[in-house]
Amino acid sequence: MTYLHNIGAYFLMIVEMFRKPTKWSVMKTLILKDIDDLIIGSLGIVAFISFFVGGVITIQTALNISNPLIPKYLVGFATRQSIVLEFAPTFTSVIMAGKVGSFITSSIGTMRVTEQIDALEVMGINSLNYLIFPKTIALLLYPFAIAVGMFLGILGGMAACYFGGFGTMEDYIVGIQTDFIPFHITYAFIKTFVFAFILATIPSFYGYYMKGGALEVGKASTTSFVWTSVTIILLNFLLTQMLLS
Repeated sequence: MTYLHNIGAYFLMIVEMFRKPTKWSVMKTLILKDIDDLIIGSLGIVAFISFFVGGVITIQTALNISNPLIPKYLVGFATRQSIVLEFAPTFTSVIMAGKVGSFITSSIGTMRVTEQIDALEVMGINSLNYLIFPKTIALLLYPFAIAVGMFLGILGGMAACYFGGFGTMEDYIVGIQTDFIPFHITYAFIKTFVFAFILATIPSFYGYYMKGGALEVGKASTTSFVWTSVTIILLNFLLTQMLLS
């Protein structure tokens, strides 16, 4: 019953978020601050992880292609497919559920504990719109971070392939270009937009509706990370079935 209650409360929160909007002059400042905190502040970790995971995928692929009849360009092909289809949109989002999600839950949860949300309500401000809507809009730029991750993942694979002696740069580039399907990029960004909405709303839900003191803020952050990750994995399965099958 608790799970059903939370699901219902979550969707009611989303509906309420769009009612009684905060005036634009205030909202603009909130959105720009959230873009800085959630997107620009995450580019470093996205870039670092993507570059080295791309290198690891290339090394693992090259080491497992021992048959001399298998063309060398398949290393670049496998790296591109792995990064574009799954790693960049999905697993980066799971990592961001830990970084961005915990930040959102803890910041809103702290406002709940210190009664700042109650103060907003007393002033006649729709606190859901004031707190959650700017984060949702800011995370519409999340695909930009994923695009950076895709580029650096493929670049990291190229560096590992060339400097590790697993193949020539020409073979790797041929592999990247082989059987390229433009819809795969569209598919990745559709998933990314969906995951961005999840990253903005589920952590906000657990922060906004938490009860207790400072200790419960940490527990709410952990719970939001778990459920955000689970939702991303489930939606990844459903979207893959719908878009690629």
